[in-house]
Amino acid sequence: MFVGILQFELLVRGSGSLKDKRRVVKSVKDRLHREHMVSVAEVGALEDHTLAIMGLAVVSNSARHANEVLDHVTNKLRGLIDAELGDTRREIISGQPVADAGGDAPLWTDSERRDAEDRS
Repeated sequence: MFVGILQFELLVRGSGSLKDKRRVVKSVKDRLHREHMVSVAEVGALEDHTLAIMGLAVVSNSARHANEVLDHVTNKLRGLIDAELGDTRREIISGQPVADAGGDAPLWTDSERRDAEDRS
């Protein structure tokens, strides 16, 4: 499993208020999620009406695919009309497959599995 992380700044120069900034941020978040199936959140500069610090994550079974998604997202961010892309930072994290993480141990005990089935 691979997790691609992109941290980026959006400069919202035309924003006169936090409401203006939030409109732009929400639009960007919704569009990226819809078009690239990524998770996006505003993670910093929450009270600055001209700057949004954002975090984005994608999970994939291939580092190459995760990098391609981050490339597409970065290109889309460069073409924004309502905001300008500032600094970016990306990272790909590799995680152990579940089967390798605990040896032959099952993910759930029989009791936990029954409890989950009873609730559904």
